[in-house]
Amino acid sequence: MFDVWKNVLAEVEQAIPASAFATWFKDVSLASISPDGVVTIKTPNVFKEGQIRKKYDDVIRDALKRNGVKFTDVTYIVSGEQRIKPRSREISREEISRVNDGAAKAPVSDNIASSAPRNTKRGFASSSFNSSSRFESGLNPAYTMDNFVIGSNNDVAAAIAQRVVKDPGGRYNPFYLYGGPGLGKTHLVQAIGNALQAEHPEFKIAYVPTNSFYNEFISDLKSRQADKFTKKYQSVDALIIDDIQMIMGKDATQNAFFDIFNELQQHGKQVIITSDRLPDQLEQLDPRLTSRLASGGSFDIQLPKFEDKCAILRVKADYDAVEIEDEAIEYIANMVKTNVRDLEGEYKKILAFAEFKGITPLAVINSGMVSSGSSSHKNVVSPRHVVDTVAKCLNLTVKEMCGKSRVAHIKTARQIAMYLLSEELGMSTTKIALEVGVKDHTTVMHGIKKIREDIKCDFALREQVASIREEVYA
Repeated sequence: MFDVWKNVLAEVEQAIPASAFATWFKDVSLASISPDGVVTIKTPNVFKEGQIRKKYDDVIRDALKRNGVKFTDVTYIVSGEQRIKPRSREISREEISRVNDGAAKAPVSDNIASSAPRNTKRGFASSSFNSSSRFESGLNPAYTMDNFVIGSNNDVAAAIAQRVVKDPGGRYNPFYLYGGPGLGKTHLVQAIGNALQAEHPEFKIAYVPTNSFYNEFISDLKSRQADKFTKKYQSVDALIIDDIQMIMGKDATQNAFFDIFNELQQHGKQVIITSDRLPDQLEQLDPRLTSRLASGGSFDIQLPKFEDKCAILRVKADYDAVEIEDEAIEYIANMVKTNVRDLEGEYKKILAFAEFKGITPLAVINSGMVSSGSSSHKNVVSPRHVVDTVAKCLNLTVKEMCGKSRVAHIKTARQIAMYLLSEELGMSTTKIALEVGVKDHTTVMHGIKKIREDIKCDFALREQVASIREEVYA
């Protein structure tokens, strides 16, 4: 049955553009064929399910017929399982499996209550810190787990965040989240804080950007109230520090934070940190802090892929209760190559034009009202630009990278180029082979598959590929 599905996919690939196949049919599988002839196809998310059913149902049905599959109907389902892949540098295969099971089987709110007794044992705030004690958390209530869109770029981080909410002060303490600007780090960590506050009103939770933390410390230091500052943050049950990289080179502030961090961790209080880089990449940081920041595992948020961006925009539109065509969503997702912040900015701009002109978002796009001067729009890159960028980022010449060398780092560079040409431009393996100087398209297939699998486990490679991808669109 599943061998037939491979043939069906092969025919679909021939029937539609390569970019469309790469976008919509990755991770789509045959779930079952029932005795009464109902073919059930499994998709990874709601948006992809809707697009395939709407645009490619006839193509799939024709391919099934040509492969001798007798069916009465074709239905589509969305997989309810969050598949979280292990990454060797942060957590083991077994740990990821346990996190995945916990995140997939029950919603966060159902699990948090059962962890309360363990929180008490770890020394979490008792009823002396109840909801009547006025403590400003600094949290934005708009940031919730419900409106944080989970995609392939952030699924591991989101699952660990849910685990932190379920078991604060537990295995993932501190929770260290990093990634480039505008990818949703602040949203996710504040969502953790809001979820903890909702389930545990007695908790004192503090969200503070590092710049504010630093300014407050300096102010108290000048007024000779440094002890007051330290005790304030040592009294919380969960401390969320945003953009910890801003503490680099500030020795006195680092020392104060170190004392606060130690006190909280020793008493089982949750510490949550965001940064734009890994702990060991934070220059001018006390080595004691570097070690502690990495002790709970480091988790990243990557640039969203096309389907992730579509899902983000659809959720945003539903949340805002606005009408926007699928074609408009796809246009925005395809044109904005930077980050979620720019994605939402372009979305808001198009909606503003639509409201002002009294026309639909798609009509705004078709009229060209927002196409010129948009900082979010990037020129469509060429295959040669991708190859040149990979070679430049990895300190190779194009001739070296696209030659016949089997030296490990050159071979890996060539495979990264193959991967990006496939993922970003949707090129066929035959065309990719011509671009990177290999004769056999099966070599390209192997190279793409290897990078795709390796970045799930090899943290350094994943970071490298993400950095090159950003440079492609710089």
